[in-house]
Amino acid sequence: MTMSGEDSDDARETQGHARRFLSRGGTALLPVSIIAAGLIVGGWFIGDGFRRAKVADRAVTVRGLAEREVTADLATWTLAYSATAPDLASAQASVDRDSQSIRAFFGEVGFPEDALQPTGVNVQSFTNNGVVSFTVRQRMTLRTTDIARAQKAVKRQFDLVRRGVMLEEGSGMAYTFTRLNAIKPEMVAAATKDARAAAEQFAHDSGASVDGIKTASQGYFEITARDGDGGGWGVSDTPYKKVRVVTTIDFYLR
Repeated sequence: MTMSGEDSDDARETQGHARRFLSRGGTALLPVSIIAAGLIVGGWFIGDGFRRAKVADRAVTVRGLAEREVTADLATWTLAYSATAPDLASAQASVDRDSQSIRAFFGEVGFPEDALQPTGVNVQSFTNNGVVSFTVRQRMTLRTTDIARAQKAVKRQFDLVRRGVMLEEGSGMAYTFTRLNAIKPEMVAAATKDARAAAEQFAHDSGASVDGIKTASQGYFEITARDGDGGGWGVSDTPYKKVRVVTTIDFYLR
């Protein structure tokens, strides 16, 4: 009987050791599972990173152009004239007569009086062999949004010469387009579309396709005479302008 009891105690002790061993073994397997899962996730991120890096390396740089013809909405005509006389009063009187002739001219063309304003005056005296003379220079500026009437005035400007008004260098009509901000978004969109078309052609030729934009830069807007004549001394400016913008864009390729 004593032998049997001892055998029973030994069996229970053996089972207890087995249970403790299994318990420790199950706990030991848990960190291994976590490490394995971490390796799998980490490997996926590394692989995805390589894939993204490969995609990032595939890009094409193209330029897009957008042009639009516009008509100026502001006309500015600066008229510079002068008179020289032995005394200041005579020189000033001559300039005053020219000013009256200029105002009469623009009134006949149809401009209101406030469209023409004096913008500067300069008086100089000179001595030549003891003889003193005075020169008075006057500047007047016409500013108007009536482009058609401004063009009419320019065509008749020789009438001022017939009235004895001698216009100096620096006189001339300038036409300006002031609504650039209103057309900028559409022109940038058109330039971007043009750039994408160029990128798609490049991608097609190389067996790829165009993805999103990597980087983009907008060039400055340029406004020039539509027919290539920008005006200047002795050359009439034109109200017909051409607006131009160039964008540089990097597209991803896939």
